Amino acid sequence: MHLILPQAEAYAAKHTSPEDALLQEVNQRTMADHPLSHMLSGHVQGRLLSMMSSLIQPRYILEIGTFTGYSALCLAEGLAESGELHTIELREADAATARANFSKSEKNKQIHLHIGNATDIIPRLAPVWDLVFLDADKTGYIGYYEQIVPRLRPGGLILADNVLFHGEVLQEPLSGKNAKAIDAFNEHVNKDPRTEQVLLTIRDGVLLIKKK
Repeated sequence: MHLILPQAEAYAAKHTSPEDALLQEVNQRTMADHPLSHMLSGHVQGRLLSMMSSLIQPRYILEIGTFTGYSALCLAEGLAESGELHTIELREADAATARANFSKSEKNKQIHLHIGNATDIIPRLAPVWDLVFLDADKTGYIGYYEQIVPRLRPGGLILADNVLFHGEVLQEPLSGKNAKAIDAFNEHVNKDPRTEQVLLTIRDGVLLIKKK
C-alpha cells in the first residue's frame, strides 16, 4: 500500500538537504546489492535522524538494528564531541558491512557496534540514553521500549521506525504478526504516562517519543 504518493516522496527528496559522499555510497551500494534493501532508512529519513541528533547534540545514542550502518552514520552527525553511539545488530553479515562503512567515517571511534540479541545486550550497556533509534524486529518493540524508557534521561527521545508497517496497521481486521505487533506497540506507547509522542508520516512511519 502506498501511503505517500511517489511524486510527493520525490518532491520531498528534491527539497531535502543532500547526503554526504559516504552516505550516498552506503545508500547506493545497499540498494544495489542487499536483498533486503527496502530496510534502509534512506535519504529523507536519514536527514531527519541527522537533524534530530544535531538539535539534541546527544552524549549517548542507542540504535537497535544497525543494518548496513546508514542510519547510525546519520545519527552520529549530531554526537557531542566526546559522545558515543552504541548500535546493535543481530545478523553478522550486516554487522560486517556496517563495520566497513563505519571505518570510512570521521566518527568511527565514537561508534560502538555490538553483535547479538539486543534484549541481552541492552542491560549490559552503561549509559543513560539521550537519543534512541528503534528499528529492529517488530514483535520485540514493546520489550525493547520497556528496557529503554527507564534508562532514557528526562527529555530524551526515542524514534521508532516502521510504525505504519506498509499501511498494514490501517487494515481491518489486522492480519500478520508484524502489523499486529506494531499496532500493539503504538497503543502501548499511547497509553504510557511516562512519555508523550507524535506519529510522523515519513516513509513507513516514525513515532517520535519524548520522556517526560
